[in-house]
Amino acid sequence: MKNVFKQFRFRKVILALADAFMIAVSSLTTNFLFNGLHQYTYALFSRELFISIMISMICCVGCLTITGAYNRMWRYFKSKDYLSCINGVVLGIGIAFLFIKLANVKVHWVYAVVHGVFSIFFICLFRLVFKHTFIEISDTESSSSPYKRTMIIGGGRAGATIIREIFGIRQLPDVKNTPYEPICIIDDDARKLGTTICGVEVVGTTGEIQKYVDEKNIEQIIFAIPSCDEGERQRILDICSKTSIPVKVIPFISDVVFGDENKLVIDQIHDIKVEDLLGREPIRFDNEDIKSFIRGKTCLVTGGGGSIGSELVRQIAKYEPKKIIIVDIYENSAYEIQQELIMEYGSKLDLTTLIASVRDYFRINQIFEKYKPDLVFHAAAHKHVPLMEISPMEAIKNNVIGTFNVATIAQFHKVRKFVMISTDKAVNPTNAMGASKRCCEMIMQYLSQQKSNPTEFVTTRFGNVLGSNGSVIPLFKKQIEDGKPVTVTHPDIIRYFMTIPEAVSLVLEAASFAKGGEVFVLDMGKPVRIVALAENLIRMYGKKPYEDVKIVFTGLRPGEKIKEELLMDEEGLKKTSNKLIFIGSQIDIDPDSFIDSLNMLKEAASENNEAVAIDALHKMVPTFTTPEEFNSRTVITKEDYKNYDNNGESDKTAVTV
Repeated sequence: MKNVFKQFRFRKVILALADAFMIAVSSLTTNFLFNGLHQYTYALFSRELFISIMISMICCVGCLTITGAYNRMWRYFKSKDYLSCINGVVLGIGIAFLFIKLANVKVHWVYAVVHGVFSIFFICLFRLVFKHTFIEISDTESSSSPYKRTMIIGGGRAGATIIREIFGIRQLPDVKNTPYEPICIIDDDARKLGTTICGVEVVGTTGEIQKYVDEKNIEQIIFAIPSCDEGERQRILDICSKTSIPVKVIPFISDVVFGDENKLVIDQIHDIKVEDLLGREPIRFDNEDIKSFIRGKTCLVTGGGGSIGSELVRQIAKYEPKKIIIVDIYENSAYEIQQELIMEYGSKLDLTTLIASVRDYFRINQIFEKYKPDLVFHAAAHKHVPLMEISPMEAIKNNVIGTFNVATIAQFHKVRKFVMISTDKAVNPTNAMGASKRCCEMIMQYLSQQKSNPTEFVTTRFGNVLGSNGSVIPLFKKQIEDGKPVTVTHPDIIRYFMTIPEAVSLVLEAASFAKGGEVFVLDMGKPVRIVALAENLIRMYGKKPYEDVKIVFTGLRPGEKIKEELLMDEEGLKKTSNKLIFIGSQIDIDPDSFIDSLNMLKEAASENNEAVAIDALHKMVPTFTTPEEFNSRTVITKEDYKNYDNNGESDKTAVTV
């Protein structure tokens, strides 16, 4: 019964009937007063009194509806809202007086005035009493309520649609109810303040979010501005995160579906995701170029079970390849992506999953001989910086030698295009992993510079991806969920981020128009301070940083930079047909000295001679330095804080990808 009682439409009907009753009581009171004072000139007889009551009720309820007296939720009736009641009664009594006169009923204007005064008094008194009664009943039962008191941010189409759907769904039988109770709307349009949207009042601006969260006891927030630009979206989400209550969002306008009977907007609401912390809309790529590049070709993906590799496989599968070959050394992850694709495509996708190591030259050659791939995406690599600092030989064997194996075999078998996945840590590396990946880039450029090369070798170099294996996001989430302190290495540490789908779309589009030898660069927007990312993640869980969840600074890890670099000095940038993708200029590789150094590195690694191998790595990569030396030259200024802070405006910066 409580749920029916709280439905807004039902409350409107109850309030209208109550107003009609108050008008009838006012008429009877007025007539009784004049009879008691022996003012029979103003009093009405039974027939005239009945007609007067009926006409007054109809006219007043109609005018109260027009003036918006039923558009306010009882709990939030304010002094200015009572004005709509006064206007409605005055207008209704005036119209009723005219109709009564037309019905040849003798009624004096004094009677109409007194009747109006009593009607206004009783109607406003009823609302005042009922408001406090309703609040008491509602608050008493709130602990058992299935609904959470919800603030809607955005009074536009999406917000109005969500509110209509919430109330509409409650009217339907056998439909799962929504957990939302719309309490108020926040909107920065000053013209909307004080108005109602689907019965819910627009109470304030985004700068007042915290005020109304406290004042109205809000339990959750829905961010309902899918068309919001990236800077404004980030600003508002930052404010929301500081309320320490759960925040849900609807997708970007490019993803949200309006007006589809089978797709309710309310079903598109989701918990705030780490992607929302990018502060920008996910970058879209030209699917037609990618489709023509992939369609009908045999595609081999090394490291196909990893974070990047598995997403490569997913996206390639959408573009009608002739065949996909997954190669990975870790059987569990390879099995997971294999089963996912089988469930998604069944027999429509020609899929082969192979367990193999890129270190094994003869096994990789055997795979190429049998399946003859047209395109190779080389994502297999060790990428964890601190672990590779402890075991640098493994980084060299897997990354450098493994890449050389796969690339030279691809060249021998006349593969059309070879795309190598690199990292921004290859730029002026301060660790063995980054230096090994820089060697891989040099292998790509060395092979691409050979004459009569049947294979186009391409490097895509990008930074941190949100949610990948080994990234900070899964670690932070697990620490928060387990009730442990969140560990950040350094308060000044800064990183650029993109989503895994963005990174993979970049790889595919860059590969589609690559000619060989390029290092591709993506404009990623502003960087993110890791400590700010941790704070926002904690707030996303409805907790307060440093109070509910502590943040502990553990110190820089082995080989770690405070501030990642984006591009090597000598590479420069060139534009491409995609305004978000740039090309780093090729660096000439001396073939004889490069091969000599590579052989020395390979021999030292095979003998596990760490000292010789690291020395060879330094010779091959002259920019390879120690983290202590690099970080001592890196100064984070106040201006950096202003630029890198999530709440500030930052110039768009090109990041090497």
